[in-house]
Amino acid sequence: MRKLLILTVFALNTIPMMAQESNNTKNFDPAFAHTVYFWFKNPDAPEDRIKFESELKKFLATSAYAKTNFIGTPPKATREVVDGSFTYSLIVTFESAEAQEGYQTEQPHLDFIAACKDLWEKVIVYDSNGI
Repeated sequence: MRKLLILTVFALNTIPMMAQESNNTKNFDPAFAHTVYFWFKNPDAPEDRIKFESELKKFLATSAYAKTNFIGTPPKATREVVDGSFTYSLIVTFESAEAQEGYQTEQPHLDFIAACKDLWEKVIVYDSNGI
């Protein structure tokens, strides 16, 4: 019985690590982070969300510069300091500020903007250098 318990604990701790290692995700690059918040004209329109998510994922999959990315939506805010007014957030990391500049003019990024710019009414960007 004790061996079974030890094997179970081992498996429960090892399987998630193995899944992470086999995943093809890239490591977060702390050199430069590009954070974008989007406010949609029609945030509750399912067709707008489907189009945006599809175009964004296609763009990020073909970007020559973006190292890692995170696409999010606001959780239900539980504190006054949390701004949950946006529709989507995007965090992209780059190896340098110069790589982020290249990303701004690469064709997949320009195609994404052209395909989706009519969906949003406001976009705010925060860029940060790592310390």
